[in-house]
Formats: sequence, C-alpha cells, structure tokens
Amino acid sequence: MQENNTHRRLKSKWKRAGIAFAAGTSLLFGAIYVNANAATTTSGSSASESASESADGSTATTAASVGVSDVVDAANTFLNTLTSDQQSDVLLDFTQANATAWSNLPCGSTCRVGIELSSLSDEQLTAAKAVLKAAAGTGSDTGYDQITQILKADDYLGETASGYGSGNYYLAFLGTPSTSGTWQVHFGGHHLAFNLTYKDGEVEGSTPYFVGVEPTSWTDDDGTSYAPLSGMYDGMKAMVDSLSDDELTEAKLTDSFSDVLLGPDDDGDFPATKEGLKVSELTDDQQALVLAAMKPWVDAADDTTAASVLSTYKSELDDTYISYSGSTDLSAQGDYVRIDGPGVWIEFVCQDGVVYTSKIHYHTVYRDHTTDYGGEFSF
Repeated sequence: MQENNTHRRLKSKWKRAGIAFAAGTSLLFGAIYVNANAATTTSGSSASESASESADGSTATTAASVGVSDVVDAANTFLNTLTSDQQSDVLLDFTQANATAWSNLPCGSTCRVGIELSSLSDEQLTAAKAVLKAAAGTGSDTGYDQITQILKADDYLGETASGYGSGNYYLAFLGTPSTSGTWQVHFGGHHLAFNLTYKDGEVEGSTPYFVGVEPTSWTDDDGTSYAPLSGMYDGMKAMVDSLSDDELTEAKLTDSFSDVLLGPDDDGDFPATKEGLKVSELTDDQQALVLAAMKPWVDAADDTTAASVLSTYKSELDDTYISYSGSTDLSAQGDYVRIDGPGVWIEFVCQDGVVYTSKIHYHTVYRDHTTDYGGEFSF
C-alpha cells in the first residue's frame, strides 16, 4: 500500500529486529505443561542482557543490537526442527485475516492461527526460545522477560481452573522469514498477542501488542514472585498522580470502560477526536512521566527498535493526549488510563478477576495509528 508521510518517517527510523516464537512439549518457560507425549523439567532461561534508557529516549545498551538477519536465521533454525506438516501450520500467507486472528481469550485455534505450543518437542522449544530471546527486548518485566511471565501466569491459572496453560499458545510466520519482502511474526494466547511486521529487512511495525495478566502478582511454589505488568501499572500511576485537580478534571473521560476500547477485532477503530488533556499543557517533568509511561509497552520489541520508536513518540508529545476514567487509584473494576498521540495508542484497564474473583486483573493494549501490522492493511 502507498506510504503516507508518517509511515515514511517511521520507516526511516525503525531499522530494527523482530521476534519469533514456538515451544516444546512438557515444560514451557520454566512452568510444567503435561501432554501425552512427554514430561520433562528443562527450565526456561531468562534474558541476561539488558539495556537502560532514560525517559527522554536516549539509550545505553550493554549488548550489541541483534539484526533482522539474525532473527531470520534463528527462525529458519526453528523451522528446520519441524516436520513438513508442522511447517505448513507455521508458514502461512500474510493476509489481513491471518494477521488479525488474535484474542485476549483462551480460545485456542478457534480464534488463532499457527501451531500450538503443546504439540512441539523439547528441541523445538529450545530453538524457538532462542529466536524469542534474540528478537525481543532485554529489559526486566518487558520484552522476553514479560512474555515468559505471562505464560507462567497462565500455568498458575491452570492450577485452579481448566482451559489455561502455557501450552495453549500459538505461533505463525505470516509470509516467509527473510531480509527481503514482507512478513510477520504472529504469536499469542490468553492475555498475549505479539505481532512484529518486517519489510525489506526492517521492522515496519511492532503493534498490536495486547498484554494482560491474572492474577496481577503471585508467588510460585519455589518462592519466586512475579508481577509482569508492574512497570506498566507504575508508569501509568505516576503519570496520573502528577496531575493537579484542574488537570485531572480536563483529563477525565465521560465514558466508562470495562475493557480496552481497541482490543481484538477492533482494528482501525481509533476515535475520530482525541480526548483528555493535551501533553503540551504539562510541565517538562510531567511530560517526562508521560514518555516513561509509554516505555514498558514500547520495550516489548528489541532494544534498538524500542529506542527509535520512543524517540518518535517523544517528538510527537505536544500533540499527544492523556485521559482516564473511573479512579486514578487503578485498583477497581473500570479504572482506566489512555495515552493517544499521532502514533502511539496505549490503554490500561482494571477488571474484576475471572478465576480469582476477589481480585482485579489487568488488560492493556498498545497500538500505533500508522504502523499496526506494518501499515499493510486499511481498516
């Protein structure tokens, strides 16, 4: 499709890596998943490399950036572990129907395309994890680390309720992984939709990214504690807590929200008019908090991509709006916060628990007005 000015501007700044993912049979990212074929206990690895970035978009990376060619190599290594039938499940056409086949629900293959993780072997899991670790962000509670924690959360839910578990996630490559042409890594399951789109060896888009979690925090039997969306919560909370009474009045939305507005099947449905408080009216310190609030979502992609995208969003701050509904406590059903700019769109909402009904849980979505699915489709 023809690129508009914003798309071309982002394209020139987004030379970056992407993501691919699959998994093995019995142990997925350190959480036991039992199937009919095997039961092993190979623990998942966590990202040891990290990058630090200030709220103004500057970056200091402790490891060399991974190029798209490295991700393609890792994706091909994974594909080579598969049978021809499995490859047919993974390698699909890059169509709008396939790209938009994601959900926050544990609805399995009825709402997703690709190969189910529970059908894969330990060797395939190892190869898939190598792709994910190479391609995703290296931060704590973001990128690779956040994705692994979301899968652990689903295993934790599966201990209490049926239908949940880290085996119930799906991976597809839409188009053929390469440093030329257009293709997408498409991965997701309950509370997770991860989409990275490539064109001619560059990342064209790292959205939509849906991430949620129930419960919001927990401790495993081994004493390890998890709170994978804590950085997202903390960023949004700090942003709204910085507002004066008058600013809160201006930022308050008249509508109430029980879920995100632009979830699955809501592609392209951005509101025609931006609502809330314009960021240009805020102090420099408050504007820095807005940028910092975006960062945990942007950091889902590799570090180089995240730094470039955050820099773009910084340049668009004056035309960005923040808003909320419910309470700024972010602790009850319907508490909701939004960031809406020329590019960025982020929503964070609290919902009553589904499995743990006495607790809330979080839904969030990160989209881009221009580069969802790499800007390849018109909605």
